[in-house]
Amino acid sequence: MHNTIKNLLDVENNIKAHLNVTNNNDYPKIIAVSKTFKIDKILPLIDYGHIDFGENKVQEAVEKWTEIKKKNSRVRLHMIGKLQTNKVKLAVQIFDFIHSVDSEKLAKKIADEQNKINKKIKIFLQVNIGDENQKSGINKNEVKQLVSFCKKIGLDLIGLMCIPPADFDPESYFEEMNKLNKALGFSELSMGMSSDFLIAAKHLSTYVRVGSSIFGKRF
Repeated sequence: MHNTIKNLLDVENNIKAHLNVTNNNDYPKIIAVSKTFKIDKILPLIDYGHIDFGENKVQEAVEKWTEIKKKNSRVRLHMIGKLQTNKVKLAVQIFDFIHSVDSEKLAKKIADEQNKINKKIKIFLQVNIGDENQKSGINKNEVKQLVSFCKKIGLDLIGLMCIPPADFDPESYFEEMNKLNKALGFSELSMGMSSDFLIAAKHLSTYVRVGSSIFGKRF
């Protein structure tokens, strides 16, 4: 068994044990964050049957995934990094999910580009839950307004996403995100990475974004 498959199974089993569940539908889907890793590291997971992968740069995703997605229609590609409006046209063509929408301008550009090719991408709104100046994401007090705008222009909005402050216990931030997500009526929630996915799962994250725990350290 390839080490990436073993690592993926370890992540799954850790979540199941932490939540004390056995049903696969009762724990979050694992996005294998493959950014910077070559395709030879990724193929064993695809061959094993894993379908959710995350990238944070549009050009890298296009180069790595265009041919793979033609051969493997089940693969679902998630844009988890900051998306510039000038990259939206390419992003809409290659990605199935975008986790980082944080402005009306970006939302409108996505809506326009996906309408041109008759594609419906699943959208998460990125919330700056720690109110950090250097971090992307919309202020939590402005989320409701952006939700209304996205629905008005026909985006398939499925939930919220966050990256909590790095040097603090993420528990309170994940708890707040879960409450905000529920208050807005969403069923999907994108939070948790290699360092904190177990805590995110406890607070009902439905997608965790796990890179180094599956692929190893990036150099």
